[in-house]
Amino acid sequence: MEDCIFCKIAAGEIGALVYEDEDVAAFNDLKPQAPVHVLIVPKKHIARVSDVTGGEDACLMGKILVVANKIAAQRGIAEEGYRVVANCNEGAGQSVWHVHFHLLGGRKLGWPPG
Repeated sequence: MEDCIFCKIAAGEIGALVYEDEDVAAFNDLKPQAPVHVLIVPKKHIARVSDVTGGEDACLMGKILVVANKIAAQRGIAEEGYRVVANCNEGAGQSVWHVHFHLLGGRKLGWPPG
């Protein structure tokens, strides 16, 4: 989508990426909620989690979790623990209409989260 901010970031048009491969991009959240707060997005535009279908999209979501594990290890939070969160629709807090996963860590995270 030409007006999607996350598509532009994933394409390298704006901002700085902390991870990139052919399918996935990651960047630091502008309003971090933890010492480590990285957003991980598919380069393919998918508006919300509920739009994910089987097949190719399912493999892409799995790849995002692998990337989250890599970034957690690189940032030194893998052993102490981290959270991966995806919000779906406005009522759950989604504010950008491009599937994205929040990788949070670097401090004790409370439960329940919201």
